[in-house]
Amino acid sequence: MRRLFLLLAAMLPLACRPAAEPPNAGADALAARVDQYHRFRLTAPLDSLSAADRAALPLLIEAAQQMDAIFWRQAYGDPDTLLGGLADPSARRYAEINYGPWDRLDGNAPFLPGVGPKPPGAGFYPPDLTPEALEAAAAVDPALKSEYTMVRRAAGGGLEAVPYHVFFAEPTERAATLLEQAANRVQDAGLKRYLTLRARALRTDDYRESDLAWMDMKDNTLDLVIGPIEHYEDQLAGAKAAHEAYVLVKDRAWSRRLARYAALLPMLQRGLPVPDAYKRETPGADSDLGAYDALYYAGDANAGSKTIAINLPNDEQVQLLRGTRRLQLKNSMRAKFDAILTPIAGALIAENQRRHVTFDAFFGNTMFHEVAHGLGIKNTLDGRGTVRAALRDRYSALEEGKADVLGLYMVGALHKAGEYDADLMDHYTTFLAGIFRSVRFGGASAHGQANLMRFNFFREQGAFTRDADGLYRVEPAAFEKAIGALSEQILRLQGDGSYEAVQTFAERYGAMDPALQKDLDRLGAAGIPVDIVFEQGWSVLESGR
Repeated sequence: MRRLFLLLAAMLPLACRPAAEPPNAGADALAARVDQYHRFRLTAPLDSLSAADRAALPLLIEAAQQMDAIFWRQAYGDPDTLLGGLADPSARRYAEINYGPWDRLDGNAPFLPGVGPKPPGAGFYPPDLTPEALEAAAAVDPALKSEYTMVRRAAGGGLEAVPYHVFFAEPTERAATLLEQAANRVQDAGLKRYLTLRARALRTDDYRESDLAWMDMKDNTLDLVIGPIEHYEDQLAGAKAAHEAYVLVKDRAWSRRLARYAALLPMLQRGLPVPDAYKRETPGADSDLGAYDALYYAGDANAGSKTIAINLPNDEQVQLLRGTRRLQLKNSMRAKFDAILTPIAGALIAENQRRHVTFDAFFGNTMFHEVAHGLGIKNTLDGRGTVRAALRDRYSALEEGKADVLGLYMVGALHKAGEYDADLMDHYTTFLAGIFRSVRFGGASAHGQANLMRFNFFREQGAFTRDADGLYRVEPAAFEKAIGALSEQILRLQGDGSYEAVQTFAERYGAMDPALQKDLDRLGAAGIPVDIVFEQGWSVLESGR
């Protein structure tokens, strides 16, 4: 059986195969697509790391690179079959950025000739599998919808679930061994325990104990997020976790500024603008809020638009027991603010409100976005299970929308309580500029979908106006009301767990307005990047010392 699993793992779905001929036209257009990404050298001061941590760092980066190898196969298939046939350097580079021939900033439309549409289930399932067929088969074999299995056709034509640690045996074992080697070098007891348990988790697909160990770490400066984590790539069922990694260094000075907000989570939960039934769960008291510099991104985290903050673990049981950790990636955040958000404000925000677009507000909005992931409700009110399971492929976009708007609601609530010293107009105006930034991620991104729905909802509420010159102005009173209204709407949708209701909401608010598209086109014509792409790795860190 193991040999059959490995044979299946090597098979590439026909729908994912590249064009027979490398592209020989459109080189300028592909170069322009590459230029949508601002190049940023991902470095950070290493003097805060001990000698033991610095010795472990190359091992962690190499382990992260194994997540890259796995994610390529989850998102596309064998990268050599694609990249090896691309003579044009822009085509190759854009395929590397997207982990395949589909443009993540353009709704996953193919950007190479001869390539068909991206299967909704990416490489996790047979490309012709429908949601209905998956649901029917999973009723007999629940492992088909496990977070940690690949689904393939069995010899008789049915479906079978292949565990990740079997399907990806070689890179998984390599990563686990590297984590154990790193554990032998680091001195911090919490980090040592986490790395050891995470290695075991990679080999077994059982992550809860290592998630709890990651939550227990308090004194480490070097940090690592690694494994199958987020579910964005699976747009067939929203069930499969994709492999990724971040190698991080904690900024202790910034983290001390943030630590006190974690203690306010129970108060924030009680104050949510919904009936008690929708906030009956209590977030874990051990939630941690910190600032970090990122040293390396890999896999799902590195595909297309880049994450600037992390809220983990995703395991609902761990969240209820211990809460989550919210990691703000300060150097990546600053790169996006300087290269993207500031120019967007100059192009689309009314001139006398541009002063309200600030890095502190951008940092704060992002921080409370991550806090908001841990609030609300994780299980549907009718007892049918988790919100994630009930909403399936609609879950991720709605959850990102909740975190965005509820984070801003918390800014206002904490400000009124005297717990957060901020100019609300800074947060509102920076938030509006941020909508334009994130809508550009496209419909293939949960964040892009969430921002488009919020734009349309806020416009309906009169939260902003657009003048004849295409400049947008925050209307503070209406903006505050829209924040509360959308927060309540999304929290109710999650607690009710109705897939159909969420679909109706998405259809009503998820359409691209022609005027908005015209404004987004202005940003592209002005040469404002859509996102960032990294120069990263151990050689980059060594050269930057």
